[in-house]
Amino acid sequence: MQDLIVQRPEGLYCPPGDFYIDPWRPVGRAVVTHAHADHARTGHGHYLAAAAAQGVLRARLGANIALQSVPYGQEVTHNGVTVSLHPAGHVLGSAQVRLAHGGQTWVASGDYKVAPDATCTPFEAVRCDVFITESTFGLPIYRWRPDAEVFADINAWWAANAAVGRASMLMCYSFGKAQRILSGVDASIAPIVVHSAIQTLNTAYRAAGVDLPETRLVSEVTDPEDFKRALVLCPPSAASSPWSKRFGDFSDAFASGWMQLRGARRRGGYDKGFVLSDHADWPGLMGAIGATGAGRVIVTHGSIPVMVRYLSAQGLQAQAFQTEYGNDAAEERAEQAPVLLSGIAS
Repeated sequence: MQDLIVQRPEGLYCPPGDFYIDPWRPVGRAVVTHAHADHARTGHGHYLAAAAAQGVLRARLGANIALQSVPYGQEVTHNGVTVSLHPAGHVLGSAQVRLAHGGQTWVASGDYKVAPDATCTPFEAVRCDVFITESTFGLPIYRWRPDAEVFADINAWWAANAAVGRASMLMCYSFGKAQRILSGVDASIAPIVVHSAIQTLNTAYRAAGVDLPETRLVSEVTDPEDFKRALVLCPPSAASSPWSKRFGDFSDAFASGWMQLRGARRRGGYDKGFVLSDHADWPGLMGAIGATGAGRVIVTHGSIPVMVRYLSAQGLQAQAFQTEYGNDAAEERAEQAPVLLSGIAS
């Protein structure tokens, strides 16, 4: 029986449907799981994505892309393959791709998170024969604390800095992580200032109905004293740029799942590291895989050998796909692209 998804130089390909999922080379037809730069590339002839992703995809790839958007769960058929998109819980509009054809059901998960997140639709386990899973944090050491505890730590750090007239510069990715932080912090502590890369995505999130607190660009701050108390959200590259100089004395921190490793915090030289990830931790990955009922699991980007060995030991048919996902450098470049950063001086 022919596999429904195979590897090609352009990306993950569905032979009977003649389309790709998150291709990294230009193709005629692409199903896109979400708008992070390693999964959503420019140059495709036609894009299919979840309706909730429409705003962020156009913000990142351009307003005029040939985009077909469908609600979660709605089936479309292309060349005899039934395709539907289901919530991945990763970021706004993120989706798992379910394919059904010839008696087989496959699900390509893209990136996913099973923890609650006020800024996106919760992860939905989809029953299938074959499940393609990420493994970004596919090691048993990765186990996330409840968000409420992490947000309480962020608020305490911010409030302590504000009390002594020091800005709190929190580095995070502009798409997904920044909005999740905004949804959880206490906006009554002091003003919130964001880099223009983040404000562009905030606009798309608000247009999609996501409730976020007031955020200002640097150019919108009229009282210089506000800089001394503010929570400042910015992409990592901005913290070492001239943009950051206007905040004077500030404490810096980074929000990422990688902050669980003390060595990562130390090498980054941050005052604080907050463990907050938009990917599933080890228990989340194992729970999600088990909930699919899949007897065959294909592991991509991350701790692939560990996951394959572990799943094989559990009696599953496990293998790997080599992909170009999980590329932080690609996301950094996307955050500096002209389509996203109009008004970069702000």
